[in-house]
Amino acid sequence: MLPMTTTVSTPTTDTVLLFDRSARLRMEFTGTKAAESLTGLVTNDLLSLRGGDGLYACALTQKGRVIADVRILAIAGDDGTIQTLLTDANAACGVGFAAMIRKYVNPRTAKYADLTASTSCLTLLGAHTPALLMSLGASAEIVSAVQSGPDFTHAPITIAGVVARLVRAPDLGQAELFDLIVDAADSEPLLHALQEAGARLSDEAEWQRRRVMAGRPEWGIDMDEGTLAQEANMDALQAISYKKGCYTGQETVARVHFRGHVNRTLRRVALHDDAVPPLGAPIVNGEGSAVGDLRSVQRDDGGALVGIAMVRREIGDGAAVTWSSEDGVTHSVTVIGAPDEG
Repeated sequence: MLPMTTTVSTPTTDTVLLFDRSARLRMEFTGTKAAESLTGLVTNDLLSLRGGDGLYACALTQKGRVIADVRILAIAGDDGTIQTLLTDANAACGVGFAAMIRKYVNPRTAKYADLTASTSCLTLLGAHTPALLMSLGASAEIVSAVQSGPDFTHAPITIAGVVARLVRAPDLGQAELFDLIVDAADSEPLLHALQEAGARLSDEAEWQRRRVMAGRPEWGIDMDEGTLAQEANMDALQAISYKKGCYTGQETVARVHFRGHVNRTLRRVALHDDAVPPLGAPIVNGEGSAVGDLRSVQRDDGGALVGIAMVRREIGDGAAVTWSSEDGVTHSVTVIGAPDEG
């Protein structure tokens, strides 16, 4: 269970929040065979990417369970072909993803390197982020192109004298969210410049609170190697291509999609009192039958408890369910629905 925040400070509409997400695993794949080597290990179609594009994908076990959920950015060389792929994943699933890469990617075909220590990722949240970036000298044309592009559109940009890669990130659904990927040596100067320009430094607890409000799953809390890709809504979150070639775990993913369905999915829930359930607390229907379990729980902007739960598919959105604390008290929960897809 993530630590609960006892108070909720709601930023004003013009606040830009700044998060340091440098702990995420970042790996770089280079060479003319980079996309070809990596596409056989993930659920989305890397071969369709052009320079400046990006996508969300999963790495799976042979049985279609999620080893990692990964963001992938394509960077073109001077000739316009994809020469570099930059991937990142949260630290918890990064271990499994890196192990998979070492096992299956031949470095003579596609060179790869762990850039986690040598790079940083600073994330800006808020509608006024573009204006803040431009106040620090960022090109208005580049900022506008990234902002108006599809999810994961990215481009190199210079901000406060620092060269960075600006990424349009959909990690919190519909929220205006941008990543700045920079060399680690430039992280502190850029962090300082962003704060001087008005960004407010926030923390991991606030990031997790907003993630749960958007219903976005976190590997290691809401999903793990026991979770099927579709149970974690990876199809709805545009992490799966049903048209691409073979990849590890494809048979299970395709069978679920074309011939059936999963029996449970992650969904947002609202908890109706102030009792905080433990991770994995069972939820039951009106007849007392188990219909799922609670995963992440945080407080929304009004201080009410909201969460993510794994819920059986026959339990409809809007349904009332309950969980019971150790003292035997029953607590009511309402199923809200799927994550904010952006």
